[in-house]
Amino acid sequence: GKARPGLPRGSINLQNGRAHNFQWNSNAYILAEVGTQQIEYRYLSKATGKQDYAEKSEKVFDILDKITPEDGLLFEKLKDEGKGEASFVSQKTSFGAMSDSTYEYMIKLWIQGGRKEEKYRKMWDKAMTGLHTQLLRKSTPNGLAYIADRNNGRLEHKMDHLACFMGGSLALGAYTDPSGIDSSRAKRDLKTAKALTYTCYQMYARTKTGISPEFVKFSIGDDFEVPISAPFYILRPEAVEAFYYLSVLTGDPIYREWGWEVFQSIEKYCKTEYGYGSLHDVNNPSIEPEDKMESFFLAETLKYLYLLFDPDSEIDILNKHVFNTEAHPVKIFQN
Repeated sequence: GKARPGLPRGSINLQNGRAHNFQWNSNAYILAEVGTQQIEYRYLSKATGKQDYAEKSEKVFDILDKITPEDGLLFEKLKDEGKGEASFVSQKTSFGAMSDSTYEYMIKLWIQGGRKEEKYRKMWDKAMTGLHTQLLRKSTPNGLAYIADRNNGRLEHKMDHLACFMGGSLALGAYTDPSGIDSSRAKRDLKTAKALTYTCYQMYARTKTGISPEFVKFSIGDDFEVPISAPFYILRPEAVEAFYYLSVLTGDPIYREWGWEVFQSIEKYCKTEYGYGSLHDVNNPSIEPEDKMESFFLAETLKYLYLLFDPDSEIDILNKHVFNTEAHPVKIFQN
């Protein structure tokens, strides 16, 4: 008989085929992991003609849809209850680490499927309403928009660099809104996309290296500060990803200006003899880059920067292509 469908585990031993979750996460399933495989597996189904890949991965969103709270915002840890059911085992809501790309895939799966599968768009729109009513806040004194984390119902006034992807996803959602780009919902989402992306630019512009830390803490009267616990930059792409989407969709030249500034800072402070390295502290320009370059630097950071400055790109994010979470473009399914 078939294995019971459910959530995919986080790791597999290729020698014996045993899959397991991580002990550091008390063996729970991670929201971002279970909800960030579908674009790839659906593409694989199309390429091979084997429906199993698509069906097994899509099942995750059926499970998530069933347990989505009223405000559309999901929690970051899950437990498989068997029989195609799951439950949340955490009270933390975030658009940063451990949750981020599941929201990204709601809008992108809808686009990948030719904007026909309403479930994904509905999950996205519900989550965006939740984001606006529950998590979106403004800093003082300059009114920088940010997405707070929520833990056990209490807001934590910080934003991960990872969450900067939302500038791109919100803009994409606005320009593909079934109610039209002039609808109040699309206008709301585009306005927030631009505001968040400006905040993400400021996360770079206000440090001594011109490079953003892993996250920032929002403090009253000071907008935000670089946290002592995470002053590092590991060559992350999410801000330039948002610059790319907004540049393509709005045509506003400011996003190329910001991208050029960020690129120049990376060139100045992260470049090494044989590649690019992470920064230990974005406010300490004198420390050499670390001997470590994450794969997403080439896959995403440099690719989005390149595309940002490429006027003749064949990539068409509204009609032909969708990027997976690692910036690999796949074709939208045509009839």
